[in-house]
Amino acid sequence: MQKRSIWDRIFGKEPKQLTNETQFKFMNGFTPVFSDFGDDPYTSDIVRSAIHSIASNAAKLKPKHIRRLNGDVKHVNGQLERLLTVRPNEFMSSYDFIYKVVTQRELYNNAFVYIKWDTSTGLVSGLYPVDLSSVELVEAQNILFVKFQFPNGQKLTAPYSDFIHLRKFYNRNDMFGESNSKALLPTLDLIHTTDEGIINAVKSSAFLRGLIKFTNAMLKPEDIKKQRDDFVKDYMDVSNNGGIAALDAKAEYQELKNDPKMVDDKQMATIEEKVYKYFNVNKKIVMSNYNEDEWDAFYENVIEPIAIQLSLETTYKIFSDREQGHGNEIIFEANRLQYASTKTKVNLIKELMPLGMLSKNEGRDIFNLSPIEGGEKHIQTLNVVNADKADEYQVGKSKGGETDDKEED
Repeated sequence: MQKRSIWDRIFGKEPKQLTNETQFKFMNGFTPVFSDFGDDPYTSDIVRSAIHSIASNAAKLKPKHIRRLNGDVKHVNGQLERLLTVRPNEFMSSYDFIYKVVTQRELYNNAFVYIKWDTSTGLVSGLYPVDLSSVELVEAQNILFVKFQFPNGQKLTAPYSDFIHLRKFYNRNDMFGESNSKALLPTLDLIHTTDEGIINAVKSSAFLRGLIKFTNAMLKPEDIKKQRDDFVKDYMDVSNNGGIAALDAKAEYQELKNDPKMVDDKQMATIEEKVYKYFNVNKKIVMSNYNEDEWDAFYENVIEPIAIQLSLETTYKIFSDREQGHGNEIIFEANRLQYASTKTKVNLIKELMPLGMLSKNEGRDIFNLSPIEGGEKHIQTLNVVNADKADEYQVGKSKGGETDDKEED
């Protein structure tokens, strides 16, 4: 049976080969190559928990295709939105897709998504996060290409325009976000050393250490060794549940005190806090022990910037200039009110629905209720009036300046 790899399904059998390629030159003199550093921070439970908190909440963002025309926003429920909201590729749900992209953004400060086009229709047929080990920018025929080196040794060369590229800590390098190696690894080394110290302290405290001093006899070295081995065998074995050893008058046991030093809980919390601070989260978010205000702060400072970045980059790479000129956009939005308290939700409905700002279904969505038929209609109290008709409503004047009331003869 002939086997076909995931690589073949996504990129085809023959990777693109360039001729007369030249390395892309940066203005600041940086080499246009990005490589993930050797020591993997994702093996740290603290790093993983921080990134998981960001990625799992960002994965709740809902992609939407909209079109802005003459000040109006129209929802375009077509093939592209279905692809983004259901299954961006045959291997991932929308949640898994966003989760992986955001995880790579946080872990490497660079995330690449390959856009696969259907050559027969010109539409996007799939979006694939690229798990790379290194990437290099090259130029050929006045087109910018990226050359990927994958962990399995395979290589891929494709136009940079075929990739959604998200960056974090985007500073000195013209094209790539900076590596975490210098900023994060020293803290992770400290955490690793601390963990190892705790493990060794626990192990050492489980053993009895000491000297056996023979007082009334001159023993040969082999006899001393035998006496020691017999003592260890009889009294320091796990089967000696009593924990008591016995010696005669010719021998004396002197215990060697073992006092291992460990980092206390306050120092450990300070070290962990350095990692959480690096990823702009706090322990309450990681432990899902936050209140409404803490969630809002986390959303505005961490999730919302990711949503904006995803929206801008996806829109630019998927739509042509002409399509963007016609108002086409991809936005990533979230129902932040789902995390509000019941009291806040009730007050919001009471204040906004009478103004016609919310439909029935939008109000139901705030309470995680399913939509109802006809629920897209907006209701509004008669106590508010269109600003253009305020004078007519209050004093009875029409737009022509005449009053509606006629004088009696």
